Amino acid sequence: MNIPLNRHSNILDFSLSSLLRRKSKNLSLLVVYTLIIFVIASLIFFVQALKREAAQLLKEAPDMVVQRMVAGRHDLIPAAYGEKISAIRGVTSVSPRLWGYYYDQVFGANYTLLVAEGKPVEPGNIMIGAGVARNQRIQASDMLTLKTSANEALLLTVQGIYPSSSELISSDLIILSAEDFQAMFNLPPGQNTDLAVTVANPREQVTVAAKIAELFPDTRPILKSEILRTYDSLFEWRGGMIVVILAVAVLSFIIFAWDKATGLSAEERKEIGILKSIGWETSDVLLLKFWEGIVISLSAFLTGVVLAYVHVFFFSAALFEHALKGWSVIYPQFRLVPVIDVYQLTVLFFLTVLPYTAATIIPAWLAATVPPDAAMRS
Repeated sequence: MNIPLNRHSNILDFSLSSLLRRKSKNLSLLVVYTLIIFVIASLIFFVQALKREAAQLLKEAPDMVVQRMVAGRHDLIPAAYGEKISAIRGVTSVSPRLWGYYYDQVFGANYTLLVAEGKPVEPGNIMIGAGVARNQRIQASDMLTLKTSANEALLLTVQGIYPSSSELISSDLIILSAEDFQAMFNLPPGQNTDLAVTVANPREQVTVAAKIAELFPDTRPILKSEILRTYDSLFEWRGGMIVVILAVAVLSFIIFAWDKATGLSAEERKEIGILKSIGWETSDVLLLKFWEGIVISLSAFLTGVVLAYVHVFFFSAALFEHALKGWSVIYPQFRLVPVIDVYQLTVLFFLTVLPYTAATIIPAWLAATVPPDAAMRS
């Protein structure tokens, strides 16, 4: 049966008034519904944004990193390895790198010490990340004291602090000179942490990596693409961990929706009986319940997604950032660039809005097939 346009409008108005008559029940449902969508959408936004940040950062990473392995652990690599690797056909350049970690026993934090190319600092000076500055409570021109491997104090002057815009990669970073790095760790001559290899043709990277592994069986070539896949897997695993924790809440909502699908309250059945007795047809009743379900589900979905967007991209996912970023004393403070995964939001829409809407129509159809007098007496 085709319902006139004005009748559609009347049914919509009646559905809104029906929702308002049971506002306490519907409001509690809306809050729970919105909360679940808010948390899941926040995870989607946060994980996708972190993946994008990782991909952007790795654009500047070397095509390949070559590490030397001893007893299955990362060890120092001789500079002579780099000379032979640079002779491999297809290799454009090989850059030895010096970097390591320093544990600050006073503040309980780990710093990343790095010797940057081009000598950005002179011996006795350092550049530090904003996280290190907050942790140490120091500013530019202040002194920072580090203990060397010989348990001697190494005084370094803070030449500058990296801006907050780069905090994602520089929060725990300390840039120092090669001389100060050597004083810190007392490395054997001609040894480096690893080698950064640049390959002219991206399609030959796998071939070059195989040649390096064959030439030096004790090395492990790591491609940039492998690093990116590792980050993707890490973020997916952390996001999945939170979803598992929230499974109880989601299951509770599913049970609630199923309970709604298996029957209506006596008041709702009586209301349907009255509508049938004054001339409403079954299709009218179904359309009424459809509008009730769509108003609640769409309101919850849109509100939850908007709140999740604000939570992630304006407040850096403050509610569960520690669970997703991992344990650390120095947390980078940065604002994520908005990334919207339309596919995942569409899946979330179909998994939340459509089932609930259907759950409101099924019991209404069962009640509408009962004679009006029987429905009003129930």
